[in-house]
Amino acid sequence: MPRFAANLSMMYTEYDFLDRFAAASQDGFEAVEYLFPYGYEPAELRRRLDEHGLRQVLFNAPPGDWESGERGIASLPGREGELRSGVERALEYAAALGCGQVHVMAGLLPPEATPEQRAGHRETYLSNLAWAAERAAAMDVDLLIEPINGRDMPGYFLHRQAEAHALVQEVGASNLKVQLDLYHCQIVEGDLTTTLRRDLPTGRVGHLQIAGVPDRHEPDRGELDVRHLFAVVDELGFDGWIGCEYIPRAGTSEGLGWFENYRRIENDRGEHA
Repeated sequence: MPRFAANLSMMYTEYDFLDRFAAASQDGFEAVEYLFPYGYEPAELRRRLDEHGLRQVLFNAPPGDWESGERGIASLPGREGELRSGVERALEYAAALGCGQVHVMAGLLPPEATPEQRAGHRETYLSNLAWAAERAAAMDVDLLIEPINGRDMPGYFLHRQAEAHALVQEVGASNLKVQLDLYHCQIVEGDLTTTLRRDLPTGRVGHLQIAGVPDRHEPDRGELDVRHLFAVVDELGFDGWIGCEYIPRAGTSEGLGWFENYRRIENDRGEHA
């Protein structure tokens, strides 16, 4: 049975960030994810998790200067020292929060990048991922990389699932995995059922995320048949989490009909098993 984590960076924005934990728990979520924890003390975040019976399942390593438009630095030559200190900080938070996964963002390519420059970014990325995966392994943490569509994030280094899997295989670290966001994947390449059936059995996918396409609202709005997709995930025995990384159209709780229906179906299935 797929397990869902509320993304507190996008959901429950009706509340102050620290109050979103209670709201997610009240609506039946058992886990949370969000972009960055670094504006809060680890002890305060851990207290919110424990108080509301939640698990922290994912957050991002420091991405560089987010406010000025940076979207990760792992593929940026010359930023290796900053990347390493950021990964160390992320691992400290992961240990404090009991979080077993950290997403390391690749960064943006300059629009005029030549093939040679792109190759240099790739080599930097591989080197940084190898170092970071080794450090994370010592803490029993998985590192994730995520292909992101160019409509929402123009210039992002990593777009396609095959590219991500090739990088993971090239690094060769068992704790380096792919974060498969079905929203981004649908926009870039589609064919989600085939992608799930091809990639989940490899063991290289550590985390899934979902949102409606094309507007990134509730997953049951738009062109995706999420009941079908969740059934495929179930059929394949994926034991990770599905992050609900979407922007509610109105109030978060009011848009959770899809979640409540799914839980009811699964509860009925369990009672009749």
